[in-house]
Amino acid sequence: MKLSTRQIILCGLFAALISILAQISIPLPFTTVPFTLQIFGIAITGLILGSKCGFISTLIYLILGAIGIPVFANFAGGISVLFGPTGGFLLGYPLMAFIIGYAKEKFNSNFITSISMILGLAIVYTLGTIMFSFITGNTILQSLIYCVVPFIAVDILKLILAYIIGETVCKRVFSSLNIAK
Repeated sequence: MKLSTRQIILCGLFAALISILAQISIPLPFTTVPFTLQIFGIAITGLILGSKCGFISTLIYLILGAIGIPVFANFAGGISVLFGPTGGFLLGYPLMAFIIGYAKEKFNSNFITSISMILGLAIVYTLGTIMFSFITGNTILQSLIYCVVPFIAVDILKLILAYIIGETVCKRVFSSLNIAK
């Protein structure tokens, strides 16, 4: 796989964007899963960069965090975060970005892109819930109630906002500069 200089720079910039959005974090009293803007960042990364670069960008983000750079929520870093209770959510991010980017590239349909965003979020929720349940010893239902249910409405709102901003950026930047994605 060969990437252009422009693609490499964009992957790095979007990894940095996700890192910044992860720090916009509000701890919630009823769960160890913080409210962050990571889902927004992952969705917008997939929408703007597409499947390949979106996947690579989120992978860079995870690698930076795994080696100890404090890019995860609440300035956390290290491999222990990836294999901790909330690590499954993080590990689902590259898949989410890939699915969103793939749908945007292949179908260029508002409906299919919207469905891909929900599917990507469902994958993140699934991986996160399974890992949380496994590590904490909670049942899947308890883990869903603890880690997913409180976030569904806000995460859907983040996806809507990411879609609006992502579409606007794609239309204005790529068409005005006459750059093909």
